[in-house]
Amino acid sequence: MSFEVRDLVKSYGDKVVVDHLNLRMDKPGVYALLGTNGAGKTTSIRMILGMLQRDSGEVLYNEKEMEPKSMNIGYLAEERGLYPKYALIDQLLYFARLKGVSKSEAMKRIRHWSSRLELDEYLFPPKNAKGRAPKPKLADQLSKGNQQKIQLMAALISDPEFLILDEPMSGLDPVNTDLFKEVIREEIAKDKYVIMSSHQMPTVEEFCTDITILNHGKTVLQGNLDEIKKSYGRVNLFVKCEHDGIMNDGVDDMIAQAGLSVVEKLPSEYHIRVSGEAQAMEFLRMLIDHNVTIIRFELREPSLHEIFVEKVGGYIPTEEERKAEEAKEAGVKNEEE
Repeated sequence: MSFEVRDLVKSYGDKVVVDHLNLRMDKPGVYALLGTNGAGKTTSIRMILGMLQRDSGEVLYNEKEMEPKSMNIGYLAEERGLYPKYALIDQLLYFARLKGVSKSEAMKRIRHWSSRLELDEYLFPPKNAKGRAPKPKLADQLSKGNQQKIQLMAALISDPEFLILDEPMSGLDPVNTDLFKEVIREEIAKDKYVIMSSHQMPTVEEFCTDITILNHGKTVLQGNLDEIKKSYGRVNLFVKCEHDGIMNDGVDDMIAQAGLSVVEKLPSEYHIRVSGEAQAMEFLRMLIDHNVTIIRFELREPSLHEIFVEKVGGYIPTEEERKAEEAKEAGVKNEEE
């Protein structure tokens, strides 16, 4: 079994938003599609799913043209896709029916995922003191994180063979982020094909074996993540020390004497860029010769975050910054209303 995208192209007028995208998965696993906002990730995903017509190119599954309508595909979209004024249970049953899942089987799966994702209080609330069932919960009565859980449930309710996750951890607190990760690991263990798009680079490094980075629709880096990182070499040195008879500026002087550049400096800790292991070991000997007590001395490959920034020349916002921007946009909308 295999999944392949060949020379996928999409333009709007004179603007090419996806420029000859190619990627291939020869076995089940997780493939990351990365890029800054507007790089063409979501447009590519929509073309793969047949939601958007492509200008040219092919999407193949098992060497044949992929037909999403006839496949069991689970899709977690970045944008919220729930109907705000309809009962959650009714929506989940509707999504299950679209995938050919019977009502009785759908209810079994809803109960399973409701328990797994800790949503029972919204989907199956207990009766009140008078023995009456409360009114069904509507989507707009849930927090952003719980809406994301419902959408994940909708994506998984058909037990899909192919799963596409577009920013799956967006808007989640740390506890629910860990819960989502556990569920994704369980799906990976079932030998499913998974495509993931995310701005959270540590999450990508945790799950994905192969990546494609897009910049303005063009592929700027592609391949096995471990091999890509190894190709850069071990150039990041992290040093934390206590000083025995030497001031902080003495360590700064040694860094300058060794011809090293400081990426970031914290109290008693440094992130230093080196040319390789030999230069790092020479600096280590220098510290030892000056009786510096070393607490941490770690030489490693660049992180995916660093590689990403180098390739696209952009900045990846933190989750806190993303939330602040979303809150700002919500405030603007409320003022307009």
